[in-house]
Amino acid sequence: MTVVSVGGDYDVVIERGCSHRVADLVGDGVQRALVVHPASMRSLGEKVTASLRDNGIDAYAVGVPDAEDAKTAAIAADLWAFLGRHGFTRTDVVVGVGGGTVTDLAGFVAATWLRGVPVIQVPTTLLGMVDAAVGGKTGINTAEGKNLVGSFHPPRAVLCDLDVLATLPRADYVAGMAEIIKAGFIVDPVILDLVEADPEGATRPDSPHTLELIERAIQVKADVVSEDLKESSLREILNYGHTFGHAIEQVERYQRRHGEAVAIGMVYAAELACAAGVLARDVVARHRDVLTSVGLPTTYEAGRWADLETAMRRDKKTRGSLLRFVVLEDIARPVRLEGPTPEQLHTAYNAVSV
Repeated sequence: MTVVSVGGDYDVVIERGCSHRVADLVGDGVQRALVVHPASMRSLGEKVTASLRDNGIDAYAVGVPDAEDAKTAAIAADLWAFLGRHGFTRTDVVVGVGGGTVTDLAGFVAATWLRGVPVIQVPTTLLGMVDAAVGGKTGINTAEGKNLVGSFHPPRAVLCDLDVLATLPRADYVAGMAEIIKAGFIVDPVILDLVEADPEGATRPDSPHTLELIERAIQVKADVVSEDLKESSLREILNYGHTFGHAIEQVERYQRRHGEAVAIGMVYAAELACAAGVLARDVVARHRDVLTSVGLPTTYEAGRWADLETAMRRDKKTRGSLLRFVVLEDIARPVRLEGPTPEQLHTAYNAVSV
C-alpha cells in the first residue's frame, strides 16, 4: 500500500483491492451513505454499498449516466432530491465510485448539500486516480462550457484500487496517460523518462512502472493543491493543455475523451509558447514524441478556429477579453502567458491542424 498525503488534510491510498475499505474511512457518526456510480460500474458500486451496510451504515447505490452525461444540473438535482427524501444530515457521507465525471459530480453534490457534507472518492479510471478525484475540485457542465459551475470541496479520503484498472478499455487507459505526462512536463521530468524508456509498458496497468507513474502524478497534484487549494496562483499550472483541450471538448459536445483533448492541448500550448519566443523547438518536439509514443493524438482538424476561440474565451483563466494560458519556459518550468497576439494564436493552431 502507498499513501500520499494531501497537505496533511486527507490521504490518497494506492493499493490493489482496496475498494472495500471505504467503511474504514467514513469517520464517526455516519449513519447514511449515498454511493454514486455510473451504469458501467454498477457491480463495483453495489459491492461498495454492501461493504458499508456490513458495517452498520444505511447505504444506497444510485446509478448515473456514463461519461460527461452525468455532469448536468438535472442529475445533480436528482441526487439532491434523493438525499432529501432519505434524510441525509451533515454527518452523513457521499461516495463517488467511477471515473472523473462521477467524482466531479459526487463531490459537487456533497459540497452543496447542506452547504457541505463529507465525500469519499473511489476513482475507477486512470484519469480519475491521477487527476479528477484528487484536489477537491468539483463541478458540473453547462451548455456554455465545461466545469463552469462548481466548488472546492476536498474529500475525506481517496481510494485508488489498481485492480480496477485492468477492466478499463485500452483507449480509456491511454487517455488517462495524458494527465500523467502533463505532470511530467510541468513538475516531474522523471515521469517523462519512465514513459520514454518503455512507451508500450506505460499503456498497460500491469507494467512494472504503473505504480510509480501513478504515485508520481498524484504527488505532483498533491503538492500543488496543498499550496493553493482554490487556484489563486500556483494551481493554475495543473491546467497545462486544458484551455485548448476544454475548447475541443466543448466544440465536440463532450464526445472526445478528456485525455485525448488535453494531449492536443499540450501540443498547442507548446507551439504557442514557441511562437511567443518562450519555449525552444526541441521541447515542442518532445511533446509530440512522448504523446505519440503512447498513442495519444497531437493534431486537430483545420477550419475550426472560430468555434475553438469562442470556447477558450469562456475558460476560467480568461480575464475579461484577455486570454491566459499555462505554458512552459522549459521542462518543469511552467509560467503564465497572458494576452498572446492573434498571430501567435493562429500560428499555434496551424501547427496542430491537419
